Amino acid sequence: MTHEIAVIPGDGIGQEVTPAAVEVLEALEIDFEFREADAGDRVKEITGEALPEETYELAASADATLFGAAGETAADVILPLRDAVDSFVNVRPAKAYPGIDAVRPETDLVFLRENTEGVYAGHEDRLSEDVATLTRVVTQSASSDLGEFACEYVEDGEHDGFTIAHKANVMRETDGVFRDTIKSVADEHGVETDEVLMDAFATKVCLDPEQFDVVVCPNLAGDVLSDLAAGLVGGLGLLPSANIGPERGLFEPVHGTAPDIAGEGIANPAATIISAAMLLEYLGHDEEAQRVQTAVETTLESGPRTADLGGDASTEDVTAAIIDTL
Repeated sequence: MTHEIAVIPGDGIGQEVTPAAVEVLEALEIDFEFREADAGDRVKEITGEALPEETYELAASADATLFGAAGETAADVILPLRDAVDSFVNVRPAKAYPGIDAVRPETDLVFLRENTEGVYAGHEDRLSEDVATLTRVVTQSASSDLGEFACEYVEDGEHDGFTIAHKANVMRETDGVFRDTIKSVADEHGVETDEVLMDAFATKVCLDPEQFDVVVCPNLAGDVLSDLAAGLVGGLGLLPSANIGPERGLFEPVHGTAPDIAGEGIANPAATIISAAMLLEYLGHDEEAQRVQTAVETTLESGPRTADLGGDASTEDVTAAIIDTL
């Protein structure tokens, strides 16, 4: 069976790390058809659109999408692309790897982030020169979808349960709906949950990350707290993510375009390649996904490494080492 994979490198180091991930996928004996498309600042300068219609349609029809990064137009690119695959959850593992100088080497977390609502729903207004407003949207239906996914995730992965991070003590209605709905779904499945205020989580995870395993978050909280966890494991160059929908997925590194190093060929491809491993797992190629994950971990431990991890290797050097390990 041929899998059609949309490849959207985007801007900055996305142009370097996305082809690296494609090289790794091409090294596997899987029938992939890669179709590349444009999005981001660069294409907007040329066409006037950050996300051309043909790019959106490709993501909406492909079996899976591999995305790099977008610059100033990020909100105009990634949010519609997540909509194109009807994504309701963003899966963000944050794991420390052997050989990497991590602040908290015991860290091994997975964030399950609501992906459609909250303050990212896009309801902003400028009422006057002095006043701007932002409407936060939380629904039982989206929270329920996330809760169902979280229950399936912990059951399939043999986790003990999950933690709900929220701020319902202040945002009583919106985060109240979020927390109560997810807890209700978990109770129906017989899945154990605990809860923590998201600001308290930010402190606790730094002091003792082992007390957390799977963390279910509203949209903005998941974005911020997973970036905080990146600081515990060695940086954003190590964090992958998966935007999961009912029939399609979009896979991207958590890092941005890194304009300070873009074009120099020294970007760390690990997060994008691990995202490609998540893509493989999503498409049912579990054995190949584990091979890629293991090859990345082996390379991270033994080298070569890029400058963000204390080495002097190029993107190409690291990619070649991972493929050689495969």
